[in-house]
Amino acid sequence: MNSRQAALLAILIVNGCAVGPNYKVPQTKVPASWAGTTEAGTNAASIATTQTAQLTKWWEKFQDPKLTSLVEEALRTNLDVRLAEANLRASRASRGIVAGGLWPGVTALGGYSRNSAAPRNTFQAGLDAVWELDIFGGTRRSIESANASIEASKENLRDVQVTLISEVALNYIQLRSNQEQIAIAEENVKAQQHTAGLTHQRVAAGFASGLDAANGDAQAATTASAIPVLQASLYQNIYALSVLLARPPADLLDDLSKPGPVPLTPPEVPVGLPSDLLRRRPDIRAAEAQLHAATAQIGVAASDLFPKFSLTGSVNYQSDLLRTLFAGSSRLMSAGPQVTWPIFQGGSIVSNVRLQKALRDQAYITYQKTVLVALQDVENALIAFAKEWDHRKALSDAVTYNRRALDLSMQLYTQGATDFLSVLDAERSLYASQTALAQSKQSISTDLVALYKALGGGWQDNASDK
Repeated sequence: MNSRQAALLAILIVNGCAVGPNYKVPQTKVPASWAGTTEAGTNAASIATTQTAQLTKWWEKFQDPKLTSLVEEALRTNLDVRLAEANLRASRASRGIVAGGLWPGVTALGGYSRNSAAPRNTFQAGLDAVWELDIFGGTRRSIESANASIEASKENLRDVQVTLISEVALNYIQLRSNQEQIAIAEENVKAQQHTAGLTHQRVAAGFASGLDAANGDAQAATTASAIPVLQASLYQNIYALSVLLARPPADLLDDLSKPGPVPLTPPEVPVGLPSDLLRRRPDIRAAEAQLHAATAQIGVAASDLFPKFSLTGSVNYQSDLLRTLFAGSSRLMSAGPQVTWPIFQGGSIVSNVRLQKALRDQAYITYQKTVLVALQDVENALIAFAKEWDHRKALSDAVTYNRRALDLSMQLYTQGATDFLSVLDAERSLYASQTALAQSKQSISTDLVALYKALGGGWQDNASDK
């Protein structure tokens, strides 16, 4: 072999050819803009615009220090995050196992035996080495697949962070809304009990019937019955937040039982463009990485169709005396190339290639579906967020009108110009509209959380360092 042939062989051994398809980033069509965005300058209380989204710490836009502290602690302590971090470490370790196939394997051996029939000691020691040359790229494709799996694990960690932050925010918003609805119910119970007391006085004076007094008492009791249900939901929110922070369920009772306002929504919500979603949503990025890993596995399977070349070598020592074990006369050396090529496997190798192609196709379909669902999530959140503001405006007007109707009905009732049923209807309507308004305030905040989650906001850039 001349120097030119030797150089060519060295290049082939080092670089080789990697069989199987090379991965290409999938081309995905997305809309040019969101259907639910609004141009700035409108009269809406809060709008979503296509300006560049700043989503890394979106929860800070609610300007609620308690919510911020809960989110930051959850990111540090949550068990799902820690599990995802462990999965990422496992993916990196798996890559190390696969990468070891590029290097020679060396095994040391040693032994001692004694023949009792003819007393004799035998000492043995040696080294065996095998280096499989990755000429057709099967190992390199395995490493490529493992690298893609690491990226998928990173994105899964980020997706867990996104989900965790939204769960903390949703439970916190519902907690504050329950506290507000309890305050509304208690205020209405107090007012209705006052009305019932006036009715009892009118009954005693002969100006009203006992039916009016019974209806007044029933109204107050019915409103009061909603309070325990709201309190149960409140405690459940606190328990859920505690577990999200990896604490015992009742650990945050003292800290969160004191009432606080529902977090305020910002006046403008920049959401970016649909094309940004492909680079932002962790689940889309994870699906793309899994597609890459599946594509590389086709090459791994296809490499089994070709011969495998190995360099083998061994050095063995054997002697009757330990002191002469490593003497030159005790040494036996061997070295040489080795070729293995599966000639007939009953079609299993070809079938495995077909299997990996089918798995690649499944991964591509999953990627396409993930993109479409992500686009739908954003549009759903945008329309819900926008229309809930109209809902809230109508409910605010309803509260104003119902309060006025209650004042007028009380005046007319005390003057004997109307019956007590008008007062009861006005009280029921006022309480219902106040409760609906509080729930609408909660919905606006939760719709915004859903929008931030749909946009993929909340993951940290240092996920690759964990």
